[in-house]
Amino acid sequence: MHPPHGFRRVARALAGAAVALTAAGGPAAVAAAGPPPVAASAAVSSHAAPSTGLPSDRTDPRTATAKLTIPSIGVTDLRVVPYEGTTDDGPGTRVQDRGVAASPYGEEGGVGPGEVGNYLVTAHRLSAGGPLRDLPSLAKGDTVLVTEGGTVHEYRITASRRTSFRSERSLAEQRAEVPGEPGEKPTRAMITLSTCATPEDDAAGNVWRDAHGDPEHRVDRVGVLVSTRTS
Repeated sequence: MHPPHGFRRVARALAGAAVALTAAGGPAAVAAAGPPPVAASAAVSSHAAPSTGLPSDRTDPRTATAKLTIPSIGVTDLRVVPYEGTTDDGPGTRVQDRGVAASPYGEEGGVGPGEVGNYLVTAHRLSAGGPLRDLPSLAKGDTVLVTEGGTVHEYRITASRRTSFRSERSLAEQRAEVPGEPGEKPTRAMITLSTCATPEDDAAGNVWRDAHGDPEHRVDRVGVLVSTRTS
């Protein structure tokens, strides 16, 4: 059975209106296309995080507390606390007075564990438990382990140094990016371990002390990074 002529005319009129709306981008076109897409740039900018240059689960190695182990002289898991400054300044001395090691970073400090440059570590020899009392016995070829953030950095001792607090040149050599070579650009990771030479200075009749009670000379041991592994 065919619909009445009046009904067919109404149906044709409604269909024509729908075609016209679709062509004009009206409601029929919107319904067919779905909701407008979100702009890609807006989506990215709302979720983007600033880049730090480090993996998201890592902090700056210079500012992370590490642990120092030197098997040949009986040092095991000695805490190395970072601070912004330079070797054996006021803040560094206060860190060492807690019986732990100190590691300066910043403009006059060093790098972090495993980084290219000079990782500086200082600790007391006689006071605050004397954690580096036997540092003078550390010999060429001995192993030094630094653990930080689940990573173990193994250094090998390559040289001995003696630093004078009364010589700017000597201090510059100790703190240089390449130990002993101020101004040289580093190409590998190195470490400088340092403690006081109080017994040696006293035996020589040198009773000079700085504002923090440090003697003139420091006993330094320098090493190079030989391996890095996950602990």
